[in-house]
Amino acid sequence: MSTTIGMARARYWLTGVSAIGLATALATVPANAQEAEQAASGPTETITVTGYRAGLQAAAALKREETGVVDAIVADDIAAFPDLNLAEAIQRLPGVAIDRDAGEGRQITVRGLSPDFSRVRINGMEALSVTGGTDSSGGGNRSRSFDFNTFASELFQSVVIRKTQSASVDEGSLGATVDLRTARPFDYNGFTFAGGAQIGYNDLSEEFNPRLTGLIADQNADGTFGWLLSVAYSNRSQLEEGHSTVRWQNANSFAACTACANAGEVDAVNNAFHPRIPRYGRLVHDQERLGLTGSLQWRPGAATEITFDALYSRFDATRSEQFLENFSFSRGGSGTPALIGKPAQIVTDYAIDSNNNLIYGRFDNNDIYAEHRYDELTTEFTQYTLSLSHDFSNRFRVDGVLGRAESNFSNPVQATILFTNFDAPGFMYDYRQNDRTPLIEWGFDVNDPSNYLLTETRDRPNYVDNTYTTAQFNAEFDLNEVFTLRGGLNWKSYEFDSWEARRDLLLPEAQWMPVTAAMSTQVTGFGSGLGMPSGNVTSWLIPDVNAVASMVGLYQRPLVPFVGNIRNVEEQNLGGYVQAAFSTDWAGMPVRGDFGVRVVRTETSSTGIISNVEVTVDNEYTDTLPSLNLAIEPTSNMVLRFGAAQVMSRPSLGALTPGGSVSGTAYTVNYGNPFLEPFRANNYDLSAEWYFEDDSMFAVALFYKDIGSFVARATDTMPYSATGLPNSAVAGGTPLAADLAAGLDPLVDVSRNVNGEGGDLRGFEVQWVRPFNFLPAPFDRFGAVMNYTWVDSEVNYGAAGTNQLTGLSRSSYNATLYYEDDRLSARVSFNGRDPYLTQFPGRNGNDEEGKNRTFNVDAAVRYQLTDNVTLTFDGINLTDEFNDQYADSTNRVSVYHHTGREYLFGVRYRY
Repeated sequence: MSTTIGMARARYWLTGVSAIGLATALATVPANAQEAEQAASGPTETITVTGYRAGLQAAAALKREETGVVDAIVADDIAAFPDLNLAEAIQRLPGVAIDRDAGEGRQITVRGLSPDFSRVRINGMEALSVTGGTDSSGGGNRSRSFDFNTFASELFQSVVIRKTQSASVDEGSLGATVDLRTARPFDYNGFTFAGGAQIGYNDLSEEFNPRLTGLIADQNADGTFGWLLSVAYSNRSQLEEGHSTVRWQNANSFAACTACANAGEVDAVNNAFHPRIPRYGRLVHDQERLGLTGSLQWRPGAATEITFDALYSRFDATRSEQFLENFSFSRGGSGTPALIGKPAQIVTDYAIDSNNNLIYGRFDNNDIYAEHRYDELTTEFTQYTLSLSHDFSNRFRVDGVLGRAESNFSNPVQATILFTNFDAPGFMYDYRQNDRTPLIEWGFDVNDPSNYLLTETRDRPNYVDNTYTTAQFNAEFDLNEVFTLRGGLNWKSYEFDSWEARRDLLLPEAQWMPVTAAMSTQVTGFGSGLGMPSGNVTSWLIPDVNAVASMVGLYQRPLVPFVGNIRNVEEQNLGGYVQAAFSTDWAGMPVRGDFGVRVVRTETSSTGIISNVEVTVDNEYTDTLPSLNLAIEPTSNMVLRFGAAQVMSRPSLGALTPGGSVSGTAYTVNYGNPFLEPFRANNYDLSAEWYFEDDSMFAVALFYKDIGSFVARATDTMPYSATGLPNSAVAGGTPLAADLAAGLDPLVDVSRNVNGEGGDLRGFEVQWVRPFNFLPAPFDRFGAVMNYTWVDSEVNYGAAGTNQLTGLSRSSYNATLYYEDDRLSARVSFNGRDPYLTQFPGRNGNDEEGKNRTFNVDAAVRYQLTDNVTLTFDGINLTDEFNDQYADSTNRVSVYHHTGREYLFGVRYRY
């Protein structure tokens, strides 16, 4: 195949994808690449492909014609992304796994690298959207991870994941660059209107929830100016129920063990691991999501296009966490407030398993809490992007982007009220029947207000703001028929700002208040589908947060800054690149590729609070990042790819803070490290793609990443000046302050984050796409999309030793079986991933913490009732998969929650 035909094929596919809105339902698309070549040279027979299959076809075309390793998802119709949650749609791609919060996909992991190592661009510019989650899912996002659940998926037309690096693609990712694009008016032909409505039902919450979408677009008569507006709204009420322990710990000092026969048994009980806070709980999630996009496009001439995109999203949520728990097990004894009276628990019966777990016990003198935490959370995201492209000639082109993206997360109310029953006798837990849902007996009537006292109230408002401002300029020149030169500059300003304060009050004993019915409410009907043993309570009393907060004036108390979450990072990045792309024939085979180098200068200014003094430390570093991508077509239906690049990802925001403490007496410093260098790695990719029949593909990819360093915690001795901290961070009147005042530079022991040893990551992906058109009717309407990814890694965590990367599942897989005819489109999707680490080393004596394997099943059905009306059905989480978190490699339960199945029925109209 000649180079000319190959480039014509590329232009045909990419132009077609743009013109039809990335494979809308009414598109007519050539069935394979061979037909595309024929279309470029003259009339030929075409096959009308619509719906889900058209989306697959367009995504395969994008993948095939790219130089690097790329996977994509495109909408099969206007405002009709193939999944209701953006993260859950992306997980269908090979190498991608997701983490869920409140039953929805929140963040993605690509090829075993955690969300911090992937970069997200929206309409061509980097952006970051964050929200808040439960404590067990990481809480409020103060990292570089992108929270996809803040957006309605219907706002987007395509997702492209770039797994290899080119010099022309912005730096900042070890894992992948995720490109999201919203709809634009030139995606459609003339006036277009689409609207949809769905009603959802969750079988655990037994609530009905609405979901609405709309899009309208038009162009002027000569097609030189177009406008578009889209809107998506959803309201979601959901229950989350289950058991949790807040990890396990040992070395507890029980007051006595009446069940122990000798001192050895007493020691065994005290040294066995037990749940820190054994509890059952219900979380009530109410979420409202509103998204708006607007786009203006202008083509003043055939060589010029100007596009203005605006995106607004608001994600409002409240979360009510209602627990009945035994808090006594989490106490360590010394330094405990007098009202707690530690140690107090008496062991009256017990059983210890082979993993040194106290899996059963009866206890007296327990402090039982009825806890109610209430959060109000809002994420507001706004982005404006102006892009321009102009062809000065058929050989010289320029393009540029100006944009600003701002994400503001607020958690203005985080109130917790605690009722306590002190020294309750007869508490029992028993994991012998089920290690995820134990039998728990509380020893008293948990619904009787007279059994409780009001002992503690707290409120912890917090906020996180992220802002990006970007300017890009690129120029491209066709040197000859083989080579195209491209170069550009990119300036980016990023600011992260975090703030938190607290108004906590642990009431002294003289102010404990008897609980009345007016101060309380109840959890009822608990435990549906949970699988807990019979005998567990299904209702209990909890505080009424609003009533108690009003009674004690909670929100009128003064706020005390919480310095650990008061920090700021400002980054200025200036980068430039040169790249040569080529397309030619070699030994009769089409060959294309690119090679180049990107150089970027990063300047950081990190602010934190250390010893109650605000400290700002500046740093800067430069990276030179060469890259090479090569694609060879040994036959007309096969593509072989090779990629090599040096890549970087900037340090996590929390690790950069100079906040911490200085002891002027002990000559010690404990803080983050604003001088951290970025993560750097050498990436290598090798893949083969076989497009063996119409709409069919089999692909295998091998990848290896040599990560040069990984952030670890270390303690070193150095001169005080080497810390970068001002002398004012040392408390006056201390020996260290006196030495500094005398002009000395004494040695101090510094505990901080460091760029420790690195590690490697290796793996492979297998992808198979196949319509079953070889079968007799009606089975020829079926098809399948499958992929499997295997990843392994070994990373040095400093003193903690080596282990897998956090967030890495060794195996993950996706499979979709679909059916499509002229009116009916149906598919069922399966997604699974192996266990993965969430923290290493673990806390409280556990060697690690993580999540167990998951297997999710979703379904979607579309029936075209008329040319304009389509009926829809979606089934989400049909297996009611549990969020199963563990502490320690022995798999001690940490969280075991479920959220139920969701069914959505709807109608879509298009004109």
